[in-house]
Amino acid sequence: MDESEQNTMSRRQVGGLGIGMAMAAAGPVAAQQTQQRTADTGNEGEPVISDPRSKYPQPPFRQQTQPWPGLARNMDPKPDHGENSYRGSGRLAGRKALITGGDSGMGRAAAIAYAREGADVAINYFPSEEPDAREVMQLIAQSGRLGVAIPGDLRDEAFCQQLVANAVQRLGGLDIVVCNAGRQQSKPSILDVTSEDFDATMKTNIYAPFWIIKAALPHLKPGSCIIGTTSEQAYDPSPDLYDYAQTKAATMNYVKSLAKQLGPKGIRVNGVAPGPVWTPLQISGGAPEEKYTKFGSTTVFKRPGQPVELASIYVQLAAADASFATGNIYGSGGGQGQP
Repeated sequence: MDESEQNTMSRRQVGGLGIGMAMAAAGPVAAQQTQQRTADTGNEGEPVISDPRSKYPQPPFRQQTQPWPGLARNMDPKPDHGENSYRGSGRLAGRKALITGGDSGMGRAAAIAYAREGADVAINYFPSEEPDAREVMQLIAQSGRLGVAIPGDLRDEAFCQQLVANAVQRLGGLDIVVCNAGRQQSKPSILDVTSEDFDATMKTNIYAPFWIIKAALPHLKPGSCIIGTTSEQAYDPSPDLYDYAQTKAATMNYVKSLAKQLGPKGIRVNGVAPGPVWTPLQISGGAPEEKYTKFGSTTVFKRPGQPVELASIYVQLAAADASFATGNIYGSGGGQGQP
């Protein structure tokens, strides 16, 4: 693949026609459970209360631009997706989820959390993100759940249809669809956004959820849910994210529209709107160097969020006890942005 082709794709794009790998384990691993207990309680079993200001690294961050699409494992500091901290309690026992962009960022955090809550999980990702995806598959297996990895390109309608079919076949059904994959490339001016750039962003962020949801609907029964990942950019767009911000506003609106359309069928639709969250999006073309080195400094905590800090939102929106929540956008922006 030449450089021009890479620049038209998102680090979140997924494709290919086959399932890259599937892993399962017979039961939860004791070591993982111990790690989770340690993260949640003190030496005498007392709950740990952490200061959100100092819980995670603050900028400035070192210069570390990676070629698209970037890998979480090579970031400094490495993002926290809940690998050692998220503790499940069976809230999604027996559920079957498909998550796009599940190799890193919020998709990875959701995949880890879903597995630890008892769900089987299929993720997809761009093939070069295989190292990050393998880590996710390992973590799902350690949770005693089935993990299925499906690499490829979401800009292709036929693949999106095959993606859903593969997930349904390998998981034995589907009742949670998380459309999280997104393309973000910073451009200082609209004059710098080519038609190819614009088309790639629209296909990844808008067309792909359209294709995936259409393919998934025949498999979704009452009680199923769809979750979209929007952004603070939907409410307060940055000047250098002209095309990306438009798609996040559109995501917010398709969530609200579909919620009204599918509510009578017993299917809930909600969205998550992150603020600045530390993921490979920023260091692989999503933000200029002067922006990502001080990323998150404008929040009230003076730091960016970590993907794990949104994991519980994705769990709550998928859980049965959120049965009255539909058509809503749940924010996590560190005191800035909306909602």
